[in-house]
Amino acid sequence: MSAVSTPPLAVIEENLPNAGRRRAERTTRIRGIRAGKTVYIGLGVVVLSAVFPYYWSFLIGSGTPSTINDPNMSWLPGGNFISNALSVVNDPAVNFWLALWNSIFSSTLIAASVVVFSTLAGWAFAKLRFRGGKWLLAFVVATMAVPMQLGVVPLYILFSDLGWTGQIGAIIVPALTSAFGVFWMTQYLSQTVPDELIEAARVDGASMIRTFWTVGAVAARPAAAMLFLFTFVGAWNQFFWPFIVLDRQSPTLPVALSLLQGNYFVDYSIVLAGVLLSTIPLLILFVFAGKQLVSGIMAGAVKG
Repeated sequence: MSAVSTPPLAVIEENLPNAGRRRAERTTRIRGIRAGKTVYIGLGVVVLSAVFPYYWSFLIGSGTPSTINDPNMSWLPGGNFISNALSVVNDPAVNFWLALWNSIFSSTLIAASVVVFSTLAGWAFAKLRFRGGKWLLAFVVATMAVPMQLGVVPLYILFSDLGWTGQIGAIIVPALTSAFGVFWMTQYLSQTVPDELIEAARVDGASMIRTFWTVGAVAARPAAAMLFLFTFVGAWNQFFWPFIVLDRQSPTLPVALSLLQGNYFVDYSIVLAGVLLSTIPLLILFVFAGKQLVSGIMAGAVKG
């Protein structure tokens, strides 16, 4: 028994950062390749296409109600954005701060839950062998083809019977897991974690939970970060189901902004000012989490 050479868990844990460094070195070499003018022109077009809707919203949001219908509209922003933003925040029908808190709370909880459950399920599908695993994964992936609108009526009846209509939990519970998240983590873990590391950990006496925590969870960090970001943005922008199940006294931010539209007249300067306010938390999130997003993309593109 003493002649058998089994790498301890400490060695296994050290191998994962080393693999990350090797990927980073290859990424650096790839970045060293100089792009041509066509690439920069294409990137410039993409950037302008992405930035223009924000500028247009700011242009209208900083004007007056007649700005959007003015044929001689100036392409320079006006000076009314702060007053329009204050009108959104102070509108009693909108309840802006409560809606902002509901969106932050529900989106964070949904994103964190999707990451946890998807990583666990992805680890099971990618690295555990059990009867019917491939068919079960195929079933999970097939559910992505089912539109959410088909389940709205029975889902609403269920939450109505539970007495959850009008409560924030009604939009959190149905989104605690994601078929796309399970598929994403399954593909990532199956390609990133070698089976030899798992076998070595099990021979060393580690339980499956310990193996997942020391090997799978460490390797899944870049993909989990990307999944968290995309799930958070999707939950933040969700409008259809919250509009149906929540009441107007406790809405999420997209539902609250829809209340800015009057019955006979829509002040687009106020509406677009509110839309810009709703995007500020997302921009802050991407600024602080942009490094994790890039590392997740590169980790999926450059294999170690």
